[in-house]
Formats: sequence, structure tokens, C-alpha cells
Amino acid sequence: MVPSTTSTTNTTTTTTRRTSKKLRVLLIPFFATSHIEPFTELAIRLAASRPNAAVEATVAVTPANASIVQSLLERRRRDGHNAAAAVKIVTYPFPTVDGLPKGVENLGKAATPTDLARINLAALSETMMRPAQEALIRAQSPDAIFTDLHFTWSTDIADKLGVPCVAFNVMGAFPMLAVRHLVMGDVAIDHDGAATVPRFPAPRIRIPRTELPDFLRRRDYGASNQVHSMQAGCFGLAINTFADLERHYCEIYVRQGYVKRAYFLGPLSLQHQPSQTITASRYISWLDTKPNHSVVYLAFGSLAHVSDAQLDKLALGLEASGKSFMWVVRAAENWTPPEGWEKRVEDRGIIIRSWAPQTAILSHSAVGAFVTQCGWNSVLEAVVAGVPMLTWPKVYEQFITERLVTEVLRIGERMWPHGAGLRSENYRKHEVIPADDVARALIMFMHPGGSGNVARRRVKDLASKSRATMAEGGSSHNDLHRMVDDLMAARGASSFSRL
Repeated sequence: MVPSTTSTTNTTTTTTRRTSKKLRVLLIPFFATSHIEPFTELAIRLAASRPNAAVEATVAVTPANASIVQSLLERRRRDGHNAAAAVKIVTYPFPTVDGLPKGVENLGKAATPTDLARINLAALSETMMRPAQEALIRAQSPDAIFTDLHFTWSTDIADKLGVPCVAFNVMGAFPMLAVRHLVMGDVAIDHDGAATVPRFPAPRIRIPRTELPDFLRRRDYGASNQVHSMQAGCFGLAINTFADLERHYCEIYVRQGYVKRAYFLGPLSLQHQPSQTITASRYISWLDTKPNHSVVYLAFGSLAHVSDAQLDKLALGLEASGKSFMWVVRAAENWTPPEGWEKRVEDRGIIIRSWAPQTAILSHSAVGAFVTQCGWNSVLEAVVAGVPMLTWPKVYEQFITERLVTEVLRIGERMWPHGAGLRSENYRKHEVIPADDVARALIMFMHPGGSGNVARRRVKDLASKSRATMAEGGSSHNDLHRMVDDLMAARGASSFSRL
């Protein structure tokens, strides 16, 4: 059973905070699995960072999201991360939102784009969200708060309580800095209908207007400016990335004075020995029958909607490519494959309509390419596994992240070449990629000695570096311990916000 918050007087909790030898941290993620899981991974790493459970980590979520935290903690315990057993869960109520079904508290559970927008608007509303979150924070009386970037009022709450607040960015340095610099440049669109990210190191990053997040297209910078102000006011900024992946962009945060302190802690999901559940074993057994680098893995995350017409063309393209594949299709899509298709590909393809053990799948030697929407967690998991990517971004910052993968790191290629057709964050405007183009991209990328092999060599090098950075003495390992040291020092300081 998930524990709920209990009320404690401010006098008692303040005294406890000052006299306890433990560093008690409270982590508050946004309402999306792609945020909740990295926050939970961070909680595990924090709990494991000191001997004798000197760091006590608690993840705060709404009731419908508690099972996501619990499931991940259970998987990590099976993986051998003993600290996962020490991580606590507390809940606070999700606000009542007109038109949103009760219990829908996660973007991945939104049945329609309208419900998704309702969750987003509620999350960004200080009036709706702050009262319950502030009540929980006061009841927990932590020594430090880790807040998602959406909850910009967390710094004010932390200041009132006299504790440090760390902003945790789950989306990488490159995409968030690109957004920041585009805002600073007022999203200047050139005569070709594209914006160039200003004040960025080479290579030059250009993004067509249609591929920019909606708020940048509308030049509505209010929420973005609040996030940037919150980052500047926070005790520090933590990012799920590592120096060898985004070195130049990590350095910008510090060099430009955007934050007081910066900690690069990733890849947080890195596991030494992933557990084999019954579900995972089924897929792994199938992969065991395939040659090395012969299988295409496709997954587009839990948020983006893909039209039935596009799913049909993707299915037919997979068939025409002749490649073996493992394809995750959201249950919410309610899509039926073209008639006879499943029978024709049954010997070389699997569709997954439930949770997919993505880390275990990507880690298998049979997987030769990952068709991804460029969600940050998926990019990190591909890097850790050393799997090159074919990019097919869908929403939000994913079109920006694609440039890091294809143009900066060159560990992947676009599924649809530049100029082949209109791509857009709005799936209704995104042109359907033809089946022939899907097949052609897969065949060319996975051809022996082709571009996929070149990308694989680069991503394999990054995979080695990702393991080294999380090992003792690595940069991410050191940043985690430096952050804990800083928070422990701040606990004894009376004016931490001016440190």
C-alpha cells in the first residue's frame, strides 16, 4: 500500500531536520512516466550515494501515478539495487479538472489530445497545483527538494522553509538550451521558414518553423521565462545527461551563468545486470533466434498519437524491407493492421501492445537499429546499449533532440530525409511517410558496411563512456556525490540561498 502524507508541526519537523544525521530529500516529478521514472532513478541513486542510508529519498506523486514508481522500484530491487527498497513513496491529490475523467493523472493515460492539454494546463497552474504540493512539502519537512521544471513555485516554497531546491531536468542539456536560446533570439524565422539556434557551438542548428514546439511558434514565452527564472533562483540544476554526450552544451550552463550550480548525473537508468521478467524473457527468447544486428526495434513513447494511415504505411514498409522487427504500438491507438499483414510477417515480426522491456531489448545483440521518436529517455537508453537510431520525432522538444542525434553526435539518421515532406508537431499536419520510404530507409541504414555501421561505431564509443561516467570516479558519479555534499553543507547553513 502506498503511504500518504502525515501532518507534523513545523516546530517538530524543523528540529528533526536540524538534528537528524540523515539528508532527507523529497522529489516531485511531473505527470508523465517519462518524468516519473528518471525522478525515481535519481531517488535510488541518492539513497545509494552514502553508506548507512545517510540519504533518505521520497518520491511524491498523485495516487494514480504511485504504481509507476512502485513498479520501477520493484524492478530495480530485482536488478540488485538494494537502495531501491529504501526509497519511499508519498501521495498528494491531483486537482479536479473540468472534463478530465477521474483517475487520469498521467499524459500517457490521456485518451484524447484535449485530455492531454487539460493535464498540462493543470500542471502549469500554480492556483491548482501549489496548495496540495505545498501542504505535502510542509508535512514532509525535507532537507532538500528536487522539483520538475513545470513546478516553478517550488523555489518560493523552499525559500520559505529555508531549504535548498534543485531543479531536475529530465530532457537533456541540448534541447533545453536550444529552447532557451531560441526564446532569447525571439525565434527569428528566415526566408526559408526555419529558425537557427543562436549562440550555439558548431554545427549550426536549423529547425523549420513547423517542427518547433507550439509555444515557440506562437512566441508565447511566459511559461518558458518562468522556468528560466526558476532555474536561476534554484540552489542548482541537475540534468540526466553526461559530459561526454553533451560536453559543449553542459559547459554553457555554467559559463553563461544560467544557474548557480550544475550537476550532470546521467545516464540514471544505466543498469549493470537488467532483470529478466517473464514478459522480458519471452521477447529476449525471440531475439535469441535472430542474427546480430538484424532486428529493427520501433517505439514512439507513450505520448504521441500516430494516425491509422501512418501506422498502415509503417506496417507495409516493415514488410517490404524484409527486416525482422519488434514494434511497440500503444494500446490507445486501437489500430488494426492491414488485412493479411500479420500472417505475412509472423515469422519475422512481433507487435507489443503492452509495457515493453525496452532496456533489455535494446541491450540484445540482435537489435541493429532503433526507430525512435527522440524522447530523451529513449535516446539515453539507445546510447547506453550502443544501438544506432533512425529518428522519427513526434512532439514537444523531440524535433530539436533529433538534431543532437543526427547532426551533432551523428549516431543516427532521419527516417524521412530532409525535404521529403512536411513534418509537424501536429500529427494532423504531419504528412504520411510512404511505405516505400520506410522500407528504403531501413534497408539502407541496416545494409552491411552502410551508414548504420558508421553510426554504430560512434554510439558504441559513447556506450563505453556512459558506463565509465557512472562508475566510481566517473564524472556523473562525482557530480552526484558533489551534489549530495553541497546539500549536506547547505543543511547547516542559515542563508543557503545566497551561497
